[in-house]
Amino acid sequence: MRPLALPALAIALMALAGCATDKRNQALNKTLMNYAAAIRWGDFPGAQSFVDKDYAAEHPMSSIDQGRLQQLRVTGYDEGSGPRPDGDDDVVQVVQINVVNVNTQAERTVIDRQRWHYDREKNKWTLMTGLPDFSPH
Repeated sequence: MRPLALPALAIALMALAGCATDKRNQALNKTLMNYAAAIRWGDFPGAQSFVDKDYAAEHPMSSIDQGRLQQLRVTGYDEGSGPRPDGDDDVVQVVQINVVNVNTQAERTVIDRQRWHYDREKNKWTLMTGLPDFSPH
């Protein structure tokens, strides 16, 4: 029986590691889907809830910024090739967002380079780069 114990233990540990990875990937998919929905529907306060608390404290959104966001309608949100790993607990993705200013009816495209970090203790992904910069350049 002992010769079988070590391979059985190794298989059990791999299965547990796979469950953790599945849990993390499911959390990522759910987070990215919910964040994208918030942006698509113009729910910027809802999207802000995905932003890392430290980042949000260091980069508070002014009332002027909030007013500018209310003037925008999102007409497209394209994740491109989706998220790609960048370290053990980070993923990055480049998103193309099309917006229309409701006052001028001018449409433009914003490229949003997102970095997401996974908190293993909370099983939660947070956006480390803040909301997209919609200001015209």
